[in-house]
Amino acid sequence: MSLGFLSTPVPVALMHADGYRDVFLHETAAGMLEAIDGIPRSGARVLVKPNLLSAGNDGLVCTHPLVVRAVCLVLLEAGCKVTVGDSPGFGTASRVSRKIGLEKALADLGLSVITLGRPTPMHTSFGARIGVSRDALEQDCILNLPRLKAHKQMRISGALKNLFGVVVGVRKPLIHHLYGDKGERFESVFVEIADHLPPVTSLMDAVVSMHGTGPINGEPCPTSLLAASLSPVALDTAMYAMLGLTPARVPLWNEARRRRLPGSETADIAYPLAQPEDFDLSGFRAPAELSPQTFNPLRLAHGACRRVLARIM
Repeated sequence: MSLGFLSTPVPVALMHADGYRDVFLHETAAGMLEAIDGIPRSGARVLVKPNLLSAGNDGLVCTHPLVVRAVCLVLLEAGCKVTVGDSPGFGTASRVSRKIGLEKALADLGLSVITLGRPTPMHTSFGARIGVSRDALEQDCILNLPRLKAHKQMRISGALKNLFGVVVGVRKPLIHHLYGDKGERFESVFVEIADHLPPVTSLMDAVVSMHGTGPINGEPCPTSLLAASLSPVALDTAMYAMLGLTPARVPLWNEARRRRLPGSETADIAYPLAQPEDFDLSGFRAPAELSPQTFNPLRLAHGACRRVLARIM
């Protein structure tokens, strides 16, 4: 996939969602994906990729289980072959899914959650070698389900940042360690990973977002919104603008604009459903200052041990 393949304007579907209600979310997800022509063909192999970073903070860190369930149900009704998976930096996706209630939410659909594995090398434009999961690369498409969160290193964690989860296991904190304070190299990693993947459709859980700080220890912020697009760049741009941010304050937005990616300018975006002015996100607090996040070697080794133990226990 190339992030530059879409013509502009790129559609971003916005819908009000004032709570996590099963039937409502199913109907809303179906309508939004239809509005952007984002439902794959029957028989397509689809990876549903939620954020399963950590089971901490009362589940606020992760995509809400009922949003994941709603999207999976839409895909199953369309005849798709669905796999649900993520690759947390520490531990396993199945353990996180069990703790936040996702395992239970998917049980009657006959789906379970896998930890993305089988790393295959991807080389970046600046020579880095990154292990991307073949479990993601071998799909026909990816349904990316980020949760809108503040992020102390990127200011906002959205659709592009959520695709970092296709990097296998402790390789993610290793990338933080090597490039977390290297300026544009770190932003380039996220853009180039997205560019390396099969076609990606994104649906963002911003019903209750995380603000203040993040990506783990922030506070809940009701933003009452779901958003979807065929372009993770356009979806993120729409959210940045709705939050009143500027490219200079958001490293990933600045990088997307530097590369002139479709959807990186607000003028590139069309809204087939609700309009941005229909929402009030003024209560959302993004981090005032950014801090590069690196990991020392001892923490990386500790994380690797935790991951092995999680697989055998």
